[in-house]
Amino acid sequence: MARPRTHGKARAATVASLEPPKQQGRPRSSGSKKCDRCGRMAAKIRVHWPDGAICGICFTEALHTHGRCPSCGDRRLLPGRDADGEAICRDCAGITRPEMVCIRCGAEAERFRGGACARCVVTGDLEALLKPTNPPDLRLARLVHVLANVRRPESIYTWMRGKRAHELLTQIGERSIELTNESLDQLPRSPAVDHLRDILIHHRMIIAPEDRYLAIFERWLAKRLDELHDRPRIASVIEQYATWHHLSRLRMRIGAANMDIAARDARQQITEAGRFLIWVEDAKHLTVETFTQIHIDEYLTDAVSTRYEIKNFISWYAKNRSGQRQLYVPKRKAVLPLPSLTQKHRLQVIRNAIEFDQVALGTRVAALIHLLWATPLTRLVQLKVTCIELRPDGMRIALGRTPSEIPELLAPLFWQHREDRTNQQTTNVGTDWLFPGYRAGRHLSVPTLQQRFHVIGLDPQRTRNTTLKSLTGQIDVHSLAQTLGYAPKTLAAHAERAGIYMSRYVEAKRIARTPAVR
Repeated sequence: MARPRTHGKARAATVASLEPPKQQGRPRSSGSKKCDRCGRMAAKIRVHWPDGAICGICFTEALHTHGRCPSCGDRRLLPGRDADGEAICRDCAGITRPEMVCIRCGAEAERFRGGACARCVVTGDLEALLKPTNPPDLRLARLVHVLANVRRPESIYTWMRGKRAHELLTQIGERSIELTNESLDQLPRSPAVDHLRDILIHHRMIIAPEDRYLAIFERWLAKRLDELHDRPRIASVIEQYATWHHLSRLRMRIGAANMDIAARDARQQITEAGRFLIWVEDAKHLTVETFTQIHIDEYLTDAVSTRYEIKNFISWYAKNRSGQRQLYVPKRKAVLPLPSLTQKHRLQVIRNAIEFDQVALGTRVAALIHLLWATPLTRLVQLKVTCIELRPDGMRIALGRTPSEIPELLAPLFWQHREDRTNQQTTNVGTDWLFPGYRAGRHLSVPTLQQRFHVIGLDPQRTRNTTLKSLTGQIDVHSLAQTLGYAPKTLAAHAERAGIYMSRYVEAKRIARTPAVR
């Protein structure tokens, strides 16, 4: 028997219960040597500078700190520290050791290999792999420049040393692979190929496919059908369903803002349809032509919600393949009341988003947008940096037709994130996404954002329901739809659940019949 769901009883994370952030890179080793800069115990001391013994972590951080020196006013590397702990240049700090000057380009940077900085090392390795001058190829020369001149070339060095990436770059250098979509499509799909394609598209070295999400869907479908090669009857039905029902609809949506979500939904529905037909064959020893409504009902009895994704398949199958048989998927009974939080819980999560300094600022800002305006995650990740505006009367965020005021207490957090967004250390530069992703030209993915929200105790579904219930109880549906960008019909349903006054309920129902706000 399925476990009953609870609503609003989960406890919000607190500072005491906050999970420590995972350390990036190599595990930190401890020892008997104390760093005078960070106070940590280390196995060995990297260097001794005027302000004391410096561990390896602080040394690397110091050699990645650039800016204007508060002592002399020069803009340069700031590895030293003054008496107040301010970062200062090496001349003002009295640092004379040469390990922070590249022997190739003379730039102030950490020596990465053979006395050269990471940028020079990456440039040399890429030129050796891609051979942009033998024969001369301007696009390859530009690719070397793009990869070597990122803010953190060490990340590019790590990527290009991976087996798949190294093989790919070698083949390009040998001219056995051209920098075209057609050539990349012929390769087995891998993160290295997808990453390189995104880099080339984002930096306009190749033309983007008509729709990248459609291309990804077509490659996924070919792989899925290949996995069903030992079940020819099922493969035939799934191919027809995927081609006639989903692929044709996706091609009509090319360029739509939510194309990624539509393609993901199509993949899930196709996957669930395949699982159902496999269950029909294996569990009931029937064929795709002989299952009945009884088997659909049995398959959905006490089933997880994802099984109901066969609804579109059954509708298509009844219309196109089953002759006169009447097949349908019964409506799934919604769990009432809707999963929600207590206001105390919601306020605690808002406090977490403001106070948890050890959590990435982008995660905290995204959480605040979701907590205050109930923006769905699918829309949240697609917000552009231009949606936040600084005006003489305050800061505004545009989620719908009517911009909403950002509380004065939160304005510095929003502006700091807007001006220094994460994930722009490598190839995803020049993007206008408010929440950039890891790949060039991409925004953050919904699953990644969900994982980050978990750190501060935020449950998106519960939070959205609670926030909308609160807002619809305070603001009329029409005004709220203009502010949040929701369809009035959706807000009218939440207003009804919030128990608004009957006069406002009638108005909400009238507004619900107006066209949705896009």
